[in-house]
Amino acid sequence: MDYERIADLPVTIDEVSTDRLERETSSEFTRVTTEFALSGPGPDGEAVVGRGEDVTYETDDHDALAESGLPELAGEWTIDSFSSRLAEIDLFSAGAPDRDVFRNYRRWGLESAALDLALRQADTDVASALGRSLDPVRFVASTRLGEPPTTDRLEALRERVPGLEFKLDPIPAWDDDLVAGIDDAVGADAIRILDLKGRYEGTEVDVPADRELYERVLEAFPNAVVEDPALTARTRPLFEDADVRGRVSWDAPIHGLADVEALPWDPDWLNVKPSRFGSLESLLETLAYCEANEIRLYGGGQFELGVGRGQIQTLASLYYPDGPNDIAPRAYNDPTVGDGLPASPLEPPTEPRGFRWDGT
Repeated sequence: MDYERIADLPVTIDEVSTDRLERETSSEFTRVTTEFALSGPGPDGEAVVGRGEDVTYETDDHDALAESGLPELAGEWTIDSFSSRLAEIDLFSAGAPDRDVFRNYRRWGLESAALDLALRQADTDVASALGRSLDPVRFVASTRLGEPPTTDRLEALRERVPGLEFKLDPIPAWDDDLVAGIDDAVGADAIRILDLKGRYEGTEVDVPADRELYERVLEAFPNAVVEDPALTARTRPLFEDADVRGRVSWDAPIHGLADVEALPWDPDWLNVKPSRFGSLESLLETLAYCEANEIRLYGGGQFELGVGRGQIQTLASLYYPDGPNDIAPRAYNDPTVGDGLPASPLEPPTEPRGFRWDGT
């Protein structure tokens, strides 16, 4: 397994710091994350820094972290022993998070920072350490259509980036006219993923099961991957057909290999959000399983504001570069559609170092 290639990498941490990041988004909310910086001696004796990002969604949790700080993490470790240490300690000492998965998010931010530091201390990069190549990465733009929904943002993005493909989040307000308008604006084949958000519970983005909506989008976008349908007595019959099942992907339920094995049927697609796995070991174990079982993958973003965006682009480049990756550059999440947006695919860095996309 690829984890064995990095588990014994030594990492020496002298100092840990945090940086609270904040930005308005195209989804009309203020995103706050925390970037971790782990510093230690580099190969030439000068200090080097490894970075990772905590993508916990609650602003209060980031504010509490800024006040309370992290437990003591300085010392000499391996990637594996550092991971074991994180499993033992409470990274939310100021109070338990609202959602338990946020513990994984914070742990991932620290593990990815430790990997970045360890690779820099070894004067190498993640592709070399894993024995893989960094390939150009295809991406789609994820965007909501507003309330009431319109095709305005789709058209604005397509005008600036011809040929751009999309991930959309259908909601019950999508009627026949809107669906036809999407086809007219960008073409049905440009919609690569339809995120039904039927597997979220207790979040602001929950979308209840809606058989009529499911029927409408399944028919209108016959080549789109369909993510996280809610399977109820009314909606499950829509997914009995093998061809339709072959289009279904899972996202919200996936936090490790056990969740993949517990799905209602053997999956053809999965959306990989590394922070949900918490540890490098869990992520790489699941990627190995998917590779062995020919499960197609694509990466998912979480409005990362710092180094985390480049790290999910790096993983996509290593493991699923040709998927409909929801990892567009951060500018695509800006409230206003600007000029100069990068086009797909993203080219990998020419001189990679550590666990970063930009090579810095």
